[in-house]
Amino acid sequence: MKVPRPIDSMILAVRGKRVMLAADLAIVYGVETKALNQAVKRNQERFPTDFVFQLSQQEFVELKSRSLVTADGHVALRSQTVTLKRGQHAKYAPLAFTEHGAIMAATVLNSSQAVAMSV
Repeated sequence: MKVPRPIDSMILAVRGKRVMLAADLAIVYGVETKALNQAVKRNQERFPTDFVFQLSQQEFVELKSRSLVTADGHVALRSQTVTLKRGQHAKYAPLAFTEHGAIMAATVLNSSQAVAMSV
């Protein structure tokens, strides 16, 4: 599976750190966002707060209002406008992965893309 756009276009600055949101990291690793979130939850001891953190509702709303993030938790393309169907809005603010968190995520996921990235 090819990543639909350059990875550097999926990186945001949040809390003074460069991060990727869970939905975009899941695309890179070829898994569903839900699977990524579950893997992180099952392996919490491997993900300290400087590896991964959940955005606050206020941070999430601010990113959406600045059109940096879509309602479903993906980093928006500059020209992208998204109309989501019922049930496609993120219920919770997404997880944000630092570089170290993204690498650690590759070690706990079971996908060919994640395995290739972690070697």
